[in-house]
Amino acid sequence: MRSVVLTKGVPDFREGQVSFDEDGHLERGKTPTVMNPNDKYALRAALQTKVRQGGTVSLMSMGPPGYMEVLQEGMRDVYADDLYLLSDREMGAADTWATAMTAATGIDKLDERPDLVFAGFKTADGETGHTGPQTEWCLDMPLITHVISLEVDPDEEHVRAKRLVEAEADEIETVKAPLPAFIVTDPEFEASYHRAEHRLEHKDLRETTRKRADEFGEYLADDSEKEATEWDRFTMWNHADLNLDPDFIGLDGSPTIVAGVDPIPKAPSEREATPVDPEDEADMEGLIDELAPYAAGD
Repeated sequence: MRSVVLTKGVPDFREGQVSFDEDGHLERGKTPTVMNPNDKYALRAALQTKVRQGGTVSLMSMGPPGYMEVLQEGMRDVYADDLYLLSDREMGAADTWATAMTAATGIDKLDERPDLVFAGFKTADGETGHTGPQTEWCLDMPLITHVISLEVDPDEEHVRAKRLVEAEADEIETVKAPLPAFIVTDPEFEASYHRAEHRLEHKDLRETTRKRADEFGEYLADDSEKEATEWDRFTMWNHADLNLDPDFIGLDGSPTIVAGVDPIPKAPSEREATPVDPEDEADMEGLIDELAPYAAGD
């Protein structure tokens, strides 16, 4: 059973002002980057599949070389076996369609077609929710979205999933699809490990993969002339490696037009705070007096 998880680095909005260029494109090199929060649910779904069914998990992202740190974080979370980064300047400033075509080509280039591809619901910097379904369209796989739980049957070669349906009230439906399939997880997804053997396997994987992630981190921090691509569990492909025409990827291959961008205001650098010494009886009485009205519901 082989799974691939798509992940993306997004701006860390907590750091304050996000940088845009004069054309309204995000300047990622000048903006702190973290893993897209919704991708973590896709990671958990892939990890659950690995624990229950065995096999391998590959983690793939498209972005600048700095995304190697995002992949390292993902390896630690999903206990991934290997990492793939699709990266060069020709891929830059891509919209969801150009991103989907590039990601699908990267998946097709793997040595074997995955049984499952996982993606998060949407990204924190785009909020479109398009990239997962568009990548699935390029791969021509069955698609299940808003997944909150899933069971894989490798013998019958199908996946059964529960998904949220938005109607007059939130409903849950159960669907089944043949493998290989594309899964878009919902933020309501919860991994489950009911059997003791699965909980033990989860523990063993956590220990071995965290060491692997630390090893990759040490490699990235090495000041020698070694390239990260020399690490045998990491692969970086550019557009030539993927045989992609620059006219159909990146900014040139993106039909989306940015009409305008409203910058995110920078958070206040200072906040009023009152230090409280837990050993000081007067300080603690003052704290209780301050909080008491809220405890009463005022």
